[in-house]
Parts: sequence; C-alpha cells; structure tokens
Amino acid sequence: MAQGRPFELQRLHGMGEGVYREVLRQHPQQPCRVYAPVGQHRDLLAYLVRRLLENGANSSFVHQLADESVGLAVLLASPMERAHAFAQGEAGPLCLPLPPQLYGPHRPNSLGLDLSVAADRALLEAAWAAVRLPDIPEFDIKNLNKSFYTCVSSYEKWSSLPVGERAEVMRRAADALQADLPRFCALLVKEAHKTWGDAIAEVREAIDFLRYYALQAERIQQPIALPEVAPEVFTPPGFKGWGLTGESNTLQLRGRGVWVAISPWNFPLAIFIGQVAAALVTGNVVLAKPAEQTPAVAHAAVALLHEAGVPNDALQLFHGSGETVGAGLVALPGIAGVVFTGSTQVAKLIQRALAAKDGPIVPLIAETGGINAMLVDSSALPEQVCDAVVQSAFRSAGQRCSALRLLCVHEAVADGVIEMIQGAMQTLQVGDPSNFATDVGPLIDVEAHAHISHLVENIKKNVHLSLINQAQAAIKNIFLPVLIEVSDVAQVGEEIFGPVLQVLRWGPSCTGLETPHALIAAINRLGATRVGSAGYGLTLGLHTRIDSRARAWAQAAHVGNVYVNRNMIGAVVGLQPFGGDGLSGTGPKAGGPHYLYRFCTEQTLTINTTAAGGNVALMA
Repeated sequence: MAQGRPFELQRLHGMGEGVYREVLRQHPQQPCRVYAPVGQHRDLLAYLVRRLLENGANSSFVHQLADESVGLAVLLASPMERAHAFAQGEAGPLCLPLPPQLYGPHRPNSLGLDLSVAADRALLEAAWAAVRLPDIPEFDIKNLNKSFYTCVSSYEKWSSLPVGERAEVMRRAADALQADLPRFCALLVKEAHKTWGDAIAEVREAIDFLRYYALQAERIQQPIALPEVAPEVFTPPGFKGWGLTGESNTLQLRGRGVWVAISPWNFPLAIFIGQVAAALVTGNVVLAKPAEQTPAVAHAAVALLHEAGVPNDALQLFHGSGETVGAGLVALPGIAGVVFTGSTQVAKLIQRALAAKDGPIVPLIAETGGINAMLVDSSALPEQVCDAVVQSAFRSAGQRCSALRLLCVHEAVADGVIEMIQGAMQTLQVGDPSNFATDVGPLIDVEAHAHISHLVENIKKNVHLSLINQAQAAIKNIFLPVLIEVSDVAQVGEEIFGPVLQVLRWGPSCTGLETPHALIAAINRLGATRVGSAGYGLTLGLHTRIDSRARAWAQAAHVGNVYVNRNMIGAVVGLQPFGGDGLSGTGPKAGGPHYLYRFCTEQTLTINTTAAGGNVALMA
C-alpha cells in the first residue's frame, strides 16, 4: 500500500509486543515507534480500560490472533475486498459500503473535497478567482400579481407530470450541483462569509436534499389501494385486503398549488434548495424569496434548477426585503402554503398575516431558532466535551440555528472543563474566510455585529466576562468568540446569533439547579412568554458516560433534536431529520421521512366497479 514511500510502524507501549517482534525480525530496517499516553492517573485509567475492552473483544484482531480456531484467511481478510464486494452488489454482514454507497443503491451520497489535499484546494482557489457576485436587482412589488398568475398557470402542467419525472429533474439538478461544487463553494465564501469547510458541507447538504426528496416523493406519491394490510400480517399471494365488494378505493397525495418559500442567509443554499425541492418534487410551484443578504447564491441555485428541467414560471425568484417583498408574497390571495426558516418573531408575523386572510386555511411550515443548551455531568469525558463545545458554539461564527448557546456543566468538573474550553478557543484562527486556515469568519453584516455587541455588553454589566480569545482582527464584522459565565438560567435572555457561549454551573450547591431534572425543566422553559407556555425546543446536547441517564434526560427534554456525546450541529439529511417544537418551529422535520406530506393534499378515489355490469370479484 505504501508503494515504495517511507512509512513507520507504531505500537502502544505494553501491547502487541510479540506481533511486532516477529514483524521487525523479518524487516529489521523498518522503523517502529512505541508510543504511550501521558497524563494524570484519573485520565489514563479510563483510557487504558477502554483499550483493554477494545483489544479483549471477540471481534478484536489481538483477541483473534490468539485464537487458533480463527484461520489466516479470516484473520487477514482485507477490508478493501469487502468494500469491493459491496460495490459489486453483493450483500452480507462482511460487506462494507464505500462512502458514495452509504445510503444504498437508490440515493448516492454527495461528494466533498479534502482541504488537506493540494489538488482539491487548487480547485477551490481557481473557483474563487473566477467567481463574481452579480448585481441582483430588487423585485418591483408592483409586478407581484403578474408573477403570481404566471406561476399559477404553470401549476397544472408541472403537477400533472408523473412523480418519477419530477424526481428525475431533482436528480439532474443534484448531479449538476455536484459537478459545480467548487463554484458554489466560492459563492458561499464570498457572499455569505462561509469558511471553506462550512461551504463544502453546505453544498453537499443541498445535493443530499435534492436526492433524498426525489426518493421520498416517489415513495409517498404512489397510489395506495385501501384497505392497507400491515406487511407482518399473513396474507395469500396478491391479496390486498378486504373492502366493500363491488368497488375499489385508492388514496393518493397531490401537490397543493403555489407555495411561498422564504429562506435565511445563514444557509443560503442548503435551506433554499431544501425548501424549493420539497415543494417542486411533490407537484407544487414556488415563489422563492431568499435572504436579502445572499441573493447571488439563490440566483445561481434557481438557474441550476431551471437548466435541470424546472419550468421558469414554476420557480420564480424574488429578491428584496422581508418587509416589502416577503410580506407581499405572504399576503397574496390564493397561495397554497408558506415554508419559512428564520426568527420566531418573523414566523409569528407570517402566522398572523395568513390567519387574517379570507379563503382556505393556509399551512405554514416554520423552522425558527432556539436557546440551545448542552448538559454535561461529572462522568463526561472532558476532552470530548471540549471538542463538541468548540464546534457547536463557534463553527460558522455561531450563526447556526442549532448552535450551542448555553453550556451547563456539573460543578464537580466545571473548573477543568471551562479551562480546557478557554485553551481551545485560543487556538481558533479568526479572520478572512477565504483563508484555508480560518476557523471563524465574520458575522453576516454590520447590523448583526452591532446587535450582538449590544447584547454582550448588557450581559457583561451583570456577570463576569471569562474570555475574549484574540486581539481584534482587522477584517470587517469580525466578532471574536467569547465565553461568559452566568449564575442562573433566567439570565439567559434572547438568542444571541453569534459566537457567544454562556456557561452555567449546576449541582448540589446550586440553588434551583441541584438536579439534572430541575435543570432540564428550566431549559424547557427558556424563552417561554408565560407560565405553562412552551419555550424554545430545537437542539440539546447531553454528555454523560451513563447510557440510562442519557436516555432519561432525552425523554424529559422538550426539544426536536438531542445529541449525546457529540457536537450538536450539522444534521445529516435522511439520518438526522432536523426541526424543533414550541417557539422553535412547527415541524415536520426537514430532511426526514414526514417532511413532504405537509406539501401535499390527499385525494381518495372510489370507483363502483359493478357499474360496467356485475360484480366480477364475487366470481373468483
């Protein structure tokens, strides 16, 4: 595998000595590095126990090496052969899928770029040099009715296409986006101030949305013969259930009509594509309004979808402010639904505007923010907590609706955990997002910078500022990551949409926060406007090495997504359906198996099969 390049063997001190002795006897010139963990007893003991459990497991190479019943063919079986077998269509427990086949044969995984590879960086650098942000004119709302009626006229033709044809359009768009990944990454870095790593992840998420919703639409929009019979019930071959004799009954999902899609600037491609694709693939047509800060990304996405086969009238782009263009779209009579991602306050305005209109009751799908918390107990692994906190709180400069806002650490380990996080924060590279080394880029605009600065100053009047981690960077709208310690959940007010982490200690000596259940109850009330009302409920992180505790806490939490012993950002399409409840959204979850249903209406078709003469079914 080394193909002549120099390499070295490595082994852990005290383990595998016999194996390496034989290898080095046959290859005396081969270097072997012996390594050992260094640290305090309390840390090393857990590490060594974990290694003993791994090496002592029945499936371990070290364990099987000493087992004479395990032959060499099994012991030395190459994982590459198992991956090749999967790629050739073979199945079985020993077959390993390669990354492109992770989601099975019907949905290819999106492909990314490796920033540690010079050739991949060169692709992005070339795209950065070539891409220009076009001047997207603001839409004149005087033309709103005209655009709406052209969209209405395209609905009948687009919705009448078989779902398979609409799904194929989405797949063509996904393939085109995959091929054009470097250009879209450059657009995200230039217009949305994304770091390269975040940009790559966002383009991949958009590709995954297109492919996943295509597959889901084909699944749910097939006619269902009624009554349905559960697959686990024994039935004769061809049996579809008893019903009223002399008639057939089927249920089918259809598109609703013209949808308004309003997307945010923090994920101007992935969320925009996800909203639009979900509406289009189910047979709807779309009036799309992107965030006013990121119209170029949306313009490129719409052009790509048009080229893939979406009719121009079926998907129209409206650039402008939310107060004018967004409000005008929502107020249009005859729209079939609104899908929105943004602040809770704007979602409430949309809800009221829809309720005030005459005509049908219009569905609203709203995904909003949250004061997301992470709960850490005394059994948690500090290094794992630190890594998860830094990613969750400061990636994308904290400008994710799922970002960590409130870290709750047990008082027994709080000093060490906070010190470790502060040290990790000092290693973050803050600056120009086009620099490959940058970890934290700027905020989206000067208004966001001013607002967050004001909120942090207000907090500093009441609590201790623990850390500002670097000298002010010479780049517009940079906000340095900060960690602020608070003494009460009540001190955590509105969501601070930036790299600001508030830390709270809990435990026996903390009044009102003596137990995890009291803490979770307080977290459930975050943002609640009155006693008994629902608070925010988007994401929650739990760090504990006691499985039963993690499950009990997750059950008690009123949140949409719970992440245990990992970071709490970057939900994967199809694996981690994303969305909250309470003040954090209406559901259903984006990227999940129930999302497309809200874009559809149901139709039951009943046919009297005896009308043609006689009941043929009775003759069987």
